[in-house]
Amino acid sequence: MSKIGKKKILIPKEVSVAINGDILDIKGSNGSKKINLDTKIFEVNINKNNELSIKPKNKNDDIKRIWGMNRSLLNNAVIGVNKGYEKILEMTGVGYRAALKGNNLNLQLGFSHDINFEIPKDVKISVEKQTIIKIYGSDKQQVGMIASEIKSFRPSEPYKGKGIKEKNEYILRKEGKKK
Repeated sequence: MSKIGKKKILIPKEVSVAINGDILDIKGSNGSKKINLDTKIFEVNINKNNELSIKPKNKNDDIKRIWGMNRSLLNNAVIGVNKGYEKILEMTGVGYRAALKGNNLNLQLGFSHDINFEIPKDVKISVEKQTIIKIYGSDKQQVGMIASEIKSFRPSEPYKGKGIKEKNEYILRKEGKKK
C-alpha cells in the first residue's frame, strides 16, 4: 500500500491556516507565509483534529516527487511561523569580529577592509559575543542562504581552522608540511 497522502502535518494551536483557492495562507506568532499550490494536481484539506493533509489527485513518479517537496515546504512553513528557524555561526581567527551597525552586520575578517552585510527585513541577526552570530527567521531557506552568504566571506580552512563555520560543524583538519 502506498504512503502517498498519509503523512499529515499537525497544526499547532498558535498557527492558523486558511485555504483560498490555490493559495494557502499560514499565520503564526513569527509572521505569515503564503504558499501557492496547484489545485489541479493536489488536494489540500484541514480536518477537525487540526491536521493539514496534501494528496495528489493522480499517482505517478513525477507527482510523487512534487508531492514530497510540497509537503516539506508546507511543514517548514508551519514550523517557521510557529517557532522559527535559527542558525548559529562561529568565527575563529585572530582579529575576527562581528558587530551590528544599524541595518548592517559589520565583519572584520582579517582583510584590509571591513565587510558590511546588509540584513534583509525578514531576518533578525544578533551578535552574542564578538565571534558568535545568531540568525533568526521564519523562512528556513532564507535563513540558510544568509548563513551561507556570511560563511562565504571567509570559509573555514583545513590547516589552522580559521574562518566562519556553523556551530557543531566539523572541519576536517589537514597536516601541514613536514620538514
